[in-house]
Amino acid sequence: MKQLSLPAHEKVRVGGYLVIHSAPSALRQHIEWGLQSLLGNSLQIDWKAQPHFPGTYRTTVEFKELRGMSAKIATALRNWHYLRFEVREETVSGGEYFRFTPDLGMHRSEIDGLGNIIVGEHLIQAALAKSFDEDSIRESISTIFGKAWELELAPLRNVEIEEVVRLKAI
Repeated sequence: MKQLSLPAHEKVRVGGYLVIHSAPSALRQHIEWGLQSLLGNSLQIDWKAQPHFPGTYRTTVEFKELRGMSAKIATALRNWHYLRFEVREETVSGGEYFRFTPDLGMHRSEIDGLGNIIVGEHLIQAALAKSFDEDSIRESISTIFGKAWELELAPLRNVEIEEVVRLKAI
């Protein structure tokens, strides 16, 4: 009997990172266990307070895993409704980008090698098919690009920059 194996492009290790922008304190250990089961037991997570949501914490995890790991991580984390996170998987030719917030849910995008969101023809056709005027076309395109997720997560991304600026001012 011939053994089945993954196609060569599926065996490629890709770089990625996960940014959990806010997680309730009570979920941190559960998140660590979940990530360790996906990324390995040697994973060490350094949590920092998230000033925009008191009582929550943030962290960043870099990984180098087989293609598709970002989807597995995003799927595992979305089950904890109170998280806000981004997970990205990148190669020189592109990858995947997931964003999640409790109010908006999950947003998935394909990205090119520079991190730009790639919009396929079928998404544009679907947006045009369900839109009746310029405003609804703009709203559909904004949804495709994840503008609502971007607006909600942008202030949380800036926390690191704000800390550096504050420390330099001291």
